[in-house]
Amino acid sequence: MNKNKIEEKIANIKSLDIDELNDLAEDIRHILIDKMSKTGGHVGPNLGTVELTIALFKLFNFPHDKIVYDVSHQSYTHKILSGRLSNYVHGVEFDKLSGYTDPNESAYDNYTIGHTSTSIALAVGMAKARDLRGSDEKIIALIGDGSITGGMAMEALNNASIIKGNLIIILNDNDMSIAENHGGLYEHLRNLRNSNGELENNFFKNFGLDYRYIDDGNNIEAILKTFSEIKDINHPIVVHVNTLKGKGLKYAEENPEAWHWHAAFDKETGEYLDDSGEKGYGVYTSETLLEMMKNDSSIVAIAAGSPASIGFSKEKRIKAGSQFVDVGIEEQMAVTLAAGLAKMGAKPVFGTSTSFIARALDQISHDVALNNLPVTIISCAASIYAMNDQTHLGIYDIANFSHIPNLVMIAPSSIEEYVATLSYAVNQNKAPIMIKMPGKIIHEEPRDYKFDNYKFEIIEQGNEIAILALGTFMTLGKELHHELKNHGINASLINPRFVTPIDEELLSNLSKSHNKIITLEDGILDGGFGEKIAAFYAKSNIRVYNYGFKKEFIDQYDADEIVRKSGMTVENILKDLGI
Repeated sequence: MNKNKIEEKIANIKSLDIDELNDLAEDIRHILIDKMSKTGGHVGPNLGTVELTIALFKLFNFPHDKIVYDVSHQSYTHKILSGRLSNYVHGVEFDKLSGYTDPNESAYDNYTIGHTSTSIALAVGMAKARDLRGSDEKIIALIGDGSITGGMAMEALNNASIIKGNLIIILNDNDMSIAENHGGLYEHLRNLRNSNGELENNFFKNFGLDYRYIDDGNNIEAILKTFSEIKDINHPIVVHVNTLKGKGLKYAEENPEAWHWHAAFDKETGEYLDDSGEKGYGVYTSETLLEMMKNDSSIVAIAAGSPASIGFSKEKRIKAGSQFVDVGIEEQMAVTLAAGLAKMGAKPVFGTSTSFIARALDQISHDVALNNLPVTIISCAASIYAMNDQTHLGIYDIANFSHIPNLVMIAPSSIEEYVATLSYAVNQNKAPIMIKMPGKIIHEEPRDYKFDNYKFEIIEQGNEIAILALGTFMTLGKELHHELKNHGINASLINPRFVTPIDEELLSNLSKSHNKIITLEDGILDGGFGEKIAAFYAKSNIRVYNYGFKKEFIDQYDADEIVRKSGMTVENILKDLGI
């Protein structure tokens, strides 16, 4: 690969002929595979949209024309074509880019974006603003078939017809969300593909939108032909493009679910480069639920397009049968579906990344908690040690959800306590329960876990100083407790477990023999667990030391560095205590 020659091709992309464009696509696909094999990344989505992106850059005048990538997890080729090639071919530059679009990187990126189903609404707003000021930008939204069923995408399609000028909605249809697609719209998309776009009853036309279909969305010549005909259109149009997810990487084509996102891998074999063999919390989740399902047909596991979050591989989904439901990337639907299930006596368990659950805040509050329905919600990737993109931060779940009345929020501190918490949550009928998944694989000797009375657990009884170490940071709590002993201080070590409700009886008892309380939590301080404890002691003489994270968007961060900067080390806490 000659970087200078590729840069020359990119600079002259508008004058390249078909053969040269295909050569460029081969070059870029090679670059992407090489980079992602070293760093990991969204393999399938990016390999599937190489040709489509090249064609768009040949025909449109970016950044004057505007493109919004839904989720933007398929924007690597876009970044390479817009001046960021070095970040994909130079190892020292790999980590200097976001995995998503980011206007701070380039004027070609219109939004910092990493969540789903927003692109059409953003594009409608941009087109409306363009028309109001009388300018001439072409406005494009590129959305995948996994995102198109999201509530906001449906709302945006309903409103797209208000645009009286250029608005191009590209539906990248590879018949695959993160996992396989489910539902009536996907059947319709399949019928559209099978009819080569000629199906008489066309969903998009029924919204008042124009429609075109491209059967081979990895054929640059076919893409250019269609887009040359419609790029100057003066009304909204949906261009339905059939692409191959993972194109050019055999094992990604054959197993697109596993290769939607993948850690660093051997290019020849597809094997993980760093595989400890340790099962994650998702696997423990699915194994626990499947074991319970053997004797209880009322248990239903619910995913929202990302079943791996709770460990439901294709084989496990088959094993669960009708006791597993994937609603697609529709968290609001998942939560309210769970409410309906619980009302009729079923035992629903819904789990996905915590930053996605935030989309269903109203449903958790209104449909579940207000009705006090025993729904179990698993807040996955809910840690500073989870995903480190600013679009997927896992440190906001306590602040987001623990204020909701009736909702019990539990933060277990180990694999064993997590499994016990899950079993308890599914089988109780007192309240809705949200489980905060720990951020690290931590094992402990199993013990008799008791949850019914919503009480904090005293690990070590002491005096003067009490350490309330929540969830992931129980390990730090134990280290701090040990070091205080070395200084002659017999502190109390407490596993709160319950973010809410707090154990007021235990806190009152602590005030009789302790004058300093330390809280450690895997979340932001504003609205966090520590603030609840500090508020409880506000009228007393007890000094409360809260340790957690700042309320800020952090991107591509090193978790241990953020923990250190937040003062969450034994050395710093001892210093704060004056020891």
